[in-house]
Amino acid sequence: MKACIMCGGEGTRLRPLTFARPKPNIPILNKPSVVHLVEHLSKEGFNDIVITLGYMSDKIEEHLGDGHIFGVHIDYVYEKEKLGTAGGVKNAEEYLSDGPFIVLGGDHVMNLNLREMYRFHEMTNALVTIGLLSIDDPCEFGIADMDVNNRIHRFLEKPGPGEIFSNLASTGIYVCDPEIFEWIPPAQQYDFAKDLFPSILAKKRKINGILARGKWTDVGSPSAYREAQRWMLEALPGTTIEGHFKTVDARIKGPLTLGNNVSVGSNSAIVGPIVIGENTKIGDNVLLGPYTTIGDNCVINNDTRILSSYIFNNVSIGNNSNVSGSIIDNDTSVGDNCSLENGTVIGPNVIIDNDVTLHSNVKIWPDISIPSKSHVKEDMLND
Repeated sequence: MKACIMCGGEGTRLRPLTFARPKPNIPILNKPSVVHLVEHLSKEGFNDIVITLGYMSDKIEEHLGDGHIFGVHIDYVYEKEKLGTAGGVKNAEEYLSDGPFIVLGGDHVMNLNLREMYRFHEMTNALVTIGLLSIDDPCEFGIADMDVNNRIHRFLEKPGPGEIFSNLASTGIYVCDPEIFEWIPPAQQYDFAKDLFPSILAKKRKINGILARGKWTDVGSPSAYREAQRWMLEALPGTTIEGHFKTVDARIKGPLTLGNNVSVGSNSAIVGPIVIGENTKIGDNVLLGPYTTIGDNCVINNDTRILSSYIFNNVSIGNNSNVSGSIIDNDTSVGDNCSLENGTVIGPNVIIDNDVTLHSNVKIWPDISIPSKSHVKEDMLND
């Protein structure tokens, strides 16, 4: 079975996390999101994968290679200019024209039964089968009006007030017949939801839907990213220590995954689910609360509290600081007695001096220095 993963976008809504990496490389459990996706596809039996690339394509190839380590074969197709979702898949037509294939976004995190979607599509004569989920607020998605026989009669991208005729939201996962390539114009921007689906429906050709079961999100915003991390942490099977681990009298409660050469100081408490990367040092009297990930080569100093936060690599956090519901990118330094409130997102190479408070939902762009005793209430951007 074949799959096409779309990885061309720049991830502007996830800035400042996408200045140093493409969106599919955002780490989840200290591993690029797209790696989790390829592993899931491999498990579901999709062993022939095409990836469409644009922004920072080399960084995606660096992590995935030819796919053999995941039990799949990967081909790459490059976009010299933006082609949209359908246009990007059209650009990969030579790899996908010999049978049905599934299309996914490179930022998708899920545990859905993709094989079931594919088999359902094979039993129908639809051009496209769309994976649908019932959600409370579908305003940021395409919505579908589907009858009892799974046929979609209307599709509307990002409905406004008064236009929400259904709460069945498109997951952006499509099983496609190769005939769709005849509907997509070459070498121009063309989208599945905005262009292709309305065109197919207008000409009375069949689009089916299938109700997906399980968890799914596209990591398109910091809040969606935190939700994806939480799901993955909840699925940790138990406690794994990958190499040398040193502690004196810390209190540790799993599930958790510890990388090689992790040390935890005296009277510290770690309450899972938590993932900690290799060569990371946790000081004395530190509280690490549930739903937290800490990357490689990090230092968490004494008397600090970290709760439901996602800390990347080479990050240091000073003494007696409080980090709650925050995301901290690579090579950032947080001083002593700092408070990072819920929803803060800090880019790479940021220096935060002592006694700084970052108010909720503030974003700090890369390479910014924040002087001591600052109270930051608004986003801090740079050129």
